[in-house]
Amino acid sequence: MSLPTALFKSLVRIKRDLKEDIDAVFNRDPAARNSLEVILTYPGIHALILHRGAHCLWQNEQKLAARVISYGSRIITGIEIHPAAKIGRRFFIDHGMGIVIGETAEIGNDVTLYHGVTLGGVSWNNGKRHPTLEDGVIVGAGAKVLGPFTVGKGAKIGSNAVVVKAVPAGATMVGNAARMISEHHDEKGNPITTKVNDANQQEKAVQAASTENPADKKPTNHTARETTFQAYGIDPMSQDPVAEAFAKMLEHIQQSENRLDQLQTAMCKIDPNFCKKEYDKLCLEDLDVIGKSNMNEIGAESQ
Repeated sequence: MSLPTALFKSLVRIKRDLKEDIDAVFNRDPAARNSLEVILTYPGIHALILHRGAHCLWQNEQKLAARVISYGSRIITGIEIHPAAKIGRRFFIDHGMGIVIGETAEIGNDVTLYHGVTLGGVSWNNGKRHPTLEDGVIVGAGAKVLGPFTVGKGAKIGSNAVVVKAVPAGATMVGNAARMISEHHDEKGNPITTKVNDANQQEKAVQAASTENPADKKPTNHTARETTFQAYGIDPMSQDPVAEAFAKMLEHIQQSENRLDQLQTAMCKIDPNFCKKEYDKLCLEDLDVIGKSNMNEIGAESQ
């Protein structure tokens, strides 16, 4: 192949890749207004263009030049991508500041990373040390994906999650250490089961399901959470974990106090000489971290 032909094909490929990158920005960022603005002001686009040049040099054994370009890209954009990292098409970096992508990381097509994401390693050994992200993966702001495992196609990793093991396709991971949530798992990663105690309740459930209008059906907490993934970790269905823990402890204490009252009443009936004593009970006002609204919301969820 002659040099002009190779050069022409390279220019065509660069133009195609750049157009795809700009289209990816418009598809995933409502703040984008026009192509010129995207090219001039989006650091994710700049980092991706520079990485492609550095990666080409790295593959052609020009490793020092590749590292220099990578370092310059880091200074300009705040995004550090090792020249050896493999990145697919339509890769979108939103905001970008603080992103680190390691040497042996592999990123598929249509992947989205938000700022502060680390695709890092946990070993100093040679070989594969960094994660592989398959097509369509979304990694939320501040998340850390650490280790030589695969994040399956279409998976979502929530804000500030720390993922240290393989993620199945389509899963949503949250927390530290990350746990999977879906329509079959609650926010603690436990399976969601529906318990029906007797035949009457089963019959009522069947009748309600048959008469219910699908258009009027409201999504449950877990289905709403699954369909509205939030890359910044803001989920209106989630409760403050500290308030939730205190509220559950308070609920248990109140149940125990009610049981003690019942036992005292029963003892008074059995033994008239038994003296019923009053004791100080714990109430919501004793715990400033808990508001009454938190207690009511958690009580409603438990019901």
